[in-house]
Order: sequence, then structure tokens, then C-alpha cells
Amino acid sequence: MADNDSVLAAARAWAGEPLALATVVSTWGSAPRPRGSHMLVHADGRFEGSVSGGCVESDILATAAEVLAGSAFQRKRYGIADAAAWEVGLPCGGEIEVMVQPVSATGFDPELFDRIAEARAAGRALTVETDLETGHSTLREGGAAEVFRNRYDPPRRLLIVGAVQIAQSLAALAATLGITTVVIDPRARFLTQERFPGVTLDDRWPDEAIAALRPDPATAVVTLSHDIKIDDPALLAALASPAAYVGALGSKRSHAARLERLATAGVAPDALARIDGPVGLSIGAIGPAEIALSIAAAMVQAFHAPR
Repeated sequence: MADNDSVLAAARAWAGEPLALATVVSTWGSAPRPRGSHMLVHADGRFEGSVSGGCVESDILATAAEVLAGSAFQRKRYGIADAAAWEVGLPCGGEIEVMVQPVSATGFDPELFDRIAEARAAGRALTVETDLETGHSTLREGGAAEVFRNRYDPPRRLLIVGAVQIAQSLAALAATLGITTVVIDPRARFLTQERFPGVTLDDRWPDEAIAALRPDPATAVVTLSHDIKIDDPALLAALASPAAYVGALGSKRSHAARLERLATAGVAPDALARIDGPVGLSIGAIGPAEIALSIAAAMVQAFHAPR
């Protein structure tokens, strides 16, 4: 799954202006960016996003300028660069194919950006289909012989239950990953903007807050309060949703007791198995920051898991 949040935001900000869209349509080997990754180029030279992490972007900018000047959409393949020559390529050893199309009715229709934004805001994924012979993108199934389909998932979210010290580190890490975070805690002394600057705070009881926030397959829910009156209702609400990741802080002994309580509350074994507890990847983490790192890694792993 490609992370195109910044590109989609730029498309809304630059709406109505001349733009070209570059997209990774195929990868081989250790490609630096996944299929579906975008780079949006403005006619004035500004751009947002990446198709290779910097290796071929200069050539893509030149190709985008040609497309914006009226040439047909283009497909370009980049392989291993010759280190002894002034050749555009990928030093990582992988290969990619990139298409560059105008943002227009005959290329990537500007209205598609609105449709993608609407679907993501509603927590739904949307797939755009591109005819690789004509460079025309649409939401409809077509009869083209060669088609590229790009799925746009809802924006990733993290719901943290318990405004504790680990939550402070985890919220900061999530921000660097482009994941929108909400910290939920009915305890006013814990839940302050001073402790969580720039983070959305929710002082409702966790089951009420989670039900209202409606976790989807692009949402992670992590309970950190160590208070069963707060964590257990949150887990019950999270397990009733299609959240991609549900994690709970605690030792192996406390997690076993937690599973017994939730089973008594009627949670089925397959639902209980969804809980990552003790939360996070096993990296020998010590201290709040390292524990937060282990949780972030487990969360990202869950987001990338096939489903």
C-alpha cells in the first residue's frame, strides 16, 4: 500500500491548475517505492511525493514538463544505473515502471481526487483503473487489454486509550509516520494539550469514544492506561470493529487475566486472538520511548498485512 496522503492534499490545494501525475505502475526487485506511489508535478515546477526516493525524480520532472506542454502520456522504465555514466537509474538494484499522465479529462480526471477524498473521509477504500494504452483513468471497469488498478485506502488513524507517558512517545512517533492520532482518557489531569501538543484529545469513556470514532481497517487501537475500568471497555469496543490492529499494554500474566475477563464478557476466542498482548514487537524495549517504538512497529506491520 502506497502512502499518498501528501500528494492527495497537494492535489486539493492545487485544484484547477495545470498538473501532471507520475505513478509507479510496476516494480521488480528492491524497488525504493511501492506500486501506486504518486508524484504530483505543478506546471511552475513545484512537486509533491516521490516515485523513487530521489533517484529518478529529475527525469520525471522533465517528462512531466513534456506532458504538461501537450505531449502524450508516457511510460518509462528505470533499471540499474551505470555508476560510470551520466545515466538515470536506480542504484538499489531494483527496477520500476512509471507512467506520467496529465491531470485532465483525458488523463487522470481531476474529479477523481474529489471522489478519493470523499471515500477516504467516509472510511472507505476506492480503486481507480487506468488504461495503460491510453493513459486514461476512471472508476469504471473498462475493456482495456492492459490495466493498472490503484487502491486508495482511508487515512491511517491511531486511537490511544490512556494518556500515559508511553502515549506521549507513541503519539509523536505516529505523527512522523503520517498517522492521525486521538488520545482518549476520561481523566482530565492526564489529558492535557501541554502533555499532547497538537494531538486530538477525547475525554469520553473509551467505549463511547471508540464507538463514535468508528475504527476501520486503516485504524489501530492501543490501550495503555493499566486501569481495567478504562482498558477493558475500550477493547470490547475495538474488537467489535474491523480495526487493523488492537494492542493492549501489560505483562503476560496480566494479559492472561485480561483474556479471561473478556471471555467472561462474551468475547469469542477468534476475537480475543486479535489482541496483541503484551503489546508491541519483541525488541527488548526498555522505557516509554522504546516501548512506543515497539508498538509503532507492530502497528505498521498490521497495516501492511494482507487482508
